Amino acid sequence: MFDFFWNLASFVVALGILITVHEYGHYWVARRNGVQVERFSIGFGKVLWRKVNKEGTEFVIALIPLGGYVKMLDGRVDEVKPEDIDKTFNNKTVYQRIAIIAAGPLANFAFAIFAFYLMFLIGVPSVKPIVGEIMPESIAQRANLTSNSEIIEVAGQKTLDWQDVNLALVSQIGESAFTIKTKEQGSASPKTYNLDAANWSFSPDKESAISSLGIAPYRAAVYAELAFIEEGSVADKAGLKVDDKLISINNESINGSWAMFSKNISQLPEQNVILVVERLGENKEIMVTPALIERAGKKIGYLGVVPKSDSYPREYLFELRYGVVDALGQSLQRSWNLVVLSFDMIGKLLTGDISVKNLSGPISIAQGAGSSAQYGLVYFLGFLALISINLGIINLLPLPVLDGGHLFYYLVEIVTGKPVSEKIQEIGFKFGTLALLGLMSIALFNDFSRL
Repeated sequence: MFDFFWNLASFVVALGILITVHEYGHYWVARRNGVQVERFSIGFGKVLWRKVNKEGTEFVIALIPLGGYVKMLDGRVDEVKPEDIDKTFNNKTVYQRIAIIAAGPLANFAFAIFAFYLMFLIGVPSVKPIVGEIMPESIAQRANLTSNSEIIEVAGQKTLDWQDVNLALVSQIGESAFTIKTKEQGSASPKTYNLDAANWSFSPDKESAISSLGIAPYRAAVYAELAFIEEGSVADKAGLKVDDKLISINNESINGSWAMFSKNISQLPEQNVILVVERLGENKEIMVTPALIERAGKKIGYLGVVPKSDSYPREYLFELRYGVVDALGQSLQRSWNLVVLSFDMIGKLLTGDISVKNLSGPISIAQGAGSSAQYGLVYFLGFLALISINLGIINLLPLPVLDGGHLFYYLVEIVTGKPVSEKIQEIGFKFGTLALLGLMSIALFNDFSRL
């Protein structure tokens, strides 16, 4: 239940910030072009807070935080006094109208650059992309990719950490082949591997692009022995002790594998489980009932224990931090890479290289907001930047109900020398609304199917 409210609160905060940024872009450029803005609303429905500034603009926060709008004076729908005609949106030149409409998505892109800039100034704890295990009969194994090597490049894109690797791999979905360049520990000469991706199957809701290729990131060894027992947890109440060595679960040996033990416990919430542990050289049978918790939208079993593990090699850890000038360059590059990747994904969605099953809706976004917020400010900033870029791109799609649809009409006006007729615009808005509702329905269905 806590996860639900945390995700919801994080989602509302994230969406509120991004909607405010988007609508403020419209508002700011509209005012600079002499347009009277009557209302600036964050959310829809019942008004929770209202304030009117000296220019007569009503600023509103409404109950339903799933969008926002800027209501501008428009002679086509409002009764306008003769002295206010110059303040109407429709009375502005087509280039002024384009600037006002484009300002929303552009504000989202600018915010993403700012968020990444702050993130790189603060510093992001990162891990070098060192390859751990290569899964048998996988694409990586068939390419002869080796363990204990660092991935430094994917399809020509440099990779500093696992996030870079994952994003670079996602951009290769739909390609028949691509290369991965690695550097062996202690060697200055990189090696290039050609991966055959013709039969690459990738389901984002089930696995990462990295694991789908058969690559397991390096992890410090974890042992099936208990290093910590959470006070008051079901494990504590059942009598488990630090230094207990886990032998079996429900009479099935775990073969010394913490991963196997953890997986089994997660699948048995609120069910009686018989554990056999080795304590002081003797086997001891303990009955325990894993608690039920929600994590990333899934209900799993939880004991409240931490295993013993080796320390992570310090040479594999680093902090992605830049100075005042370099951070700007990095934030511009990261934003550009995500813009290119997003448009590439839209193209592959249209061509069928990516299934509509990969679309995500508000539930997935809420889970992402909650998860990133739990990890700290820098991760939440990165999440805001990612969603801000996607919000900007979605609004640029040429659907009449979106900013991109309005921009398309204005481009037609520039070419033809006259505005698109009201009748055609109305037909377009109906089509755009249906198309948008269809995409939202698919995204929501995908979200619910992943729960």
